[in-house]
Amino acid sequence: MLVPMKEKKSQRPYIPFGYKLMLTYMFFIVIPVIAIGYFSNAMYQESIRKHARTNTQATLLQIRDNIEYKLEDVERVSSIIYDDYSLVFQLRHFDNGWDTYDRTMRIIRPKFQNAMQAARINIAMFIFLQNQHFNETYYGSFEQENLDMLERKYNIYHLDRLVDQEWYRTYPEEEYGKTMVWKKVQRDEEFGRISLLRRMVDVFPLEVKEVGFMRISARIQELFEAMDYLKIGEGSVLLLKDEQGKILYQSGEFPAGRRVEELSEKDYLAITDTLNNGNWKLHAYVPMTIMERDSVRVSMFILGTCAVLLIVFSVAGMFISRYFSVRVMKIVSVLNAFREGDLHKRMRYKGKDEFSQIASALNEMGQNIDHLIEQVYLTQIEKKEAELESLQAQINPHFLYNTLSSISRLAKFGEIDKLQKMVLDLAKFYRLSLNEGRTVIPIRHELEQAEAYLNIQRTKYGDKVAISYDLDPEIVRDVTIKLILQPFIENALEHAWFGDALHIRIEAKKIGDNIVFKVIDNGLGMPPALIRRIFDPVEGQNVGFGIRNVNSRIQLHFGAEYGVTIGSRPGMGTTVQIVIPATPYFPEEGV
Repeated sequence: MLVPMKEKKSQRPYIPFGYKLMLTYMFFIVIPVIAIGYFSNAMYQESIRKHARTNTQATLLQIRDNIEYKLEDVERVSSIIYDDYSLVFQLRHFDNGWDTYDRTMRIIRPKFQNAMQAARINIAMFIFLQNQHFNETYYGSFEQENLDMLERKYNIYHLDRLVDQEWYRTYPEEEYGKTMVWKKVQRDEEFGRISLLRRMVDVFPLEVKEVGFMRISARIQELFEAMDYLKIGEGSVLLLKDEQGKILYQSGEFPAGRRVEELSEKDYLAITDTLNNGNWKLHAYVPMTIMERDSVRVSMFILGTCAVLLIVFSVAGMFISRYFSVRVMKIVSVLNAFREGDLHKRMRYKGKDEFSQIASALNEMGQNIDHLIEQVYLTQIEKKEAELESLQAQINPHFLYNTLSSISRLAKFGEIDKLQKMVLDLAKFYRLSLNEGRTVIPIRHELEQAEAYLNIQRTKYGDKVAISYDLDPEIVRDVTIKLILQPFIENALEHAWFGDALHIRIEAKKIGDNIVFKVIDNGLGMPPALIRRIFDPVEGQNVGFGIRNVNSRIQLHFGAEYGVTIGSRPGMGTTVQIVIPATPYFPEEGV
């Protein structure tokens, strides 16, 4: 936070930068536009809503009447059969043979055909008769009916086919002349249809008795084609729902991801009407944008006012904006330079307002940050180099001590050839290890160091130690920090013996953007508790110092995502995995 300097009495008063922008914006733009918009909407919005609701209700009434007309047309076809007493009289007879066939062909089938032809829309008719003396006459299969192929045709079945149908068993009790139900049954849903269901009854003698059942199937698209959302307006939606609230037909689509329950009264005008004797509900959802199209005059008025205000603001704001923009752009330029790492850029302002204070503060901040970054950078480099040198120094004496002990034993027993070979390998090892004081070396040098060390150990142990290699030729193009393999080979030779012989396998492969080394032995193995103590040592227990040493050097140099992991099972050997990033080797850099 900037602490304002104490002003002298002779300094001129100034208006703060924030007040200048706020007052200019409110005076030229915000207040006039808000006032015009508010009063205009207050005057016309209510009248527009009433006018739109009236027009929509009238259109919805026409749609409802059109649908009712087609429903009544199908119901009229059913009434032709339902009210035909002569047809019912023929269905009472239970004679077999020629008489039944003759009545079917001369009387019954023509009546069904006449009723079918009376329909003004395409329908498929299904008649189910109680009297089984009349033969079934149908097209296709009852179970796999093709309703589109059956239009303008009728099928005659026996009523016992409906005994197992749920929609037939739950059909309401008969109220003479009134009971009829519109419902999707059989394969109506699949073919986009709906059926009118109605009994055929005999009232002789003064008792309503079911003699048959009729189902008249019609296309939903044809019944409800009057439901066209464009009649109401673009973006509108028309829904027709049945008694259970299920959607029978929909015209138009809601915006993606919106449901009817989520619609707001501010966004849509909802109007509802009923049809099919109140059993169905017809819903219309009209976007408010359609109703607001009638407010063109208000919009033009607001647009004209805004245009005038824009001209006035442009003339006056040309000078005001230039006054502020030049100063703000200078501040932005300096901040961008700071963000890109250039902390030497400075700016100058003449004046006694906030801009001069910001300029002074930014200049001072840039100078301070630049100085602090330089100090922290140098400190971190020195710290990291000191830590790496310290860890490196901890490895060499440990290895040298063990090797000199072996040389001493060879000299004691007079094994001159082995002694000479071990001394040469030790000299080669240290020549590669010193590497003119460099910490980072080519991977091939690291492998040569490991080989020199193993030669020393083979001289010491003879045939008891078997060594094998699996090396990826591509890794010689990369570099590593030195002495990351030898400590683990030494650890295996000291602690992994499980019998008279020990096999050590060294792998080095490039996997993705990483180099993965593995030192594998078939020795004694380590329990999980010991592995945990190596990476999370307990105070007073010096376990796994060399392993932690290598892991720390890798993470100090390459980052915390790299390092050493150990997998082992007692009696089955140990696998040490070392992961470093693949870093190309450039000889010109002096590596």
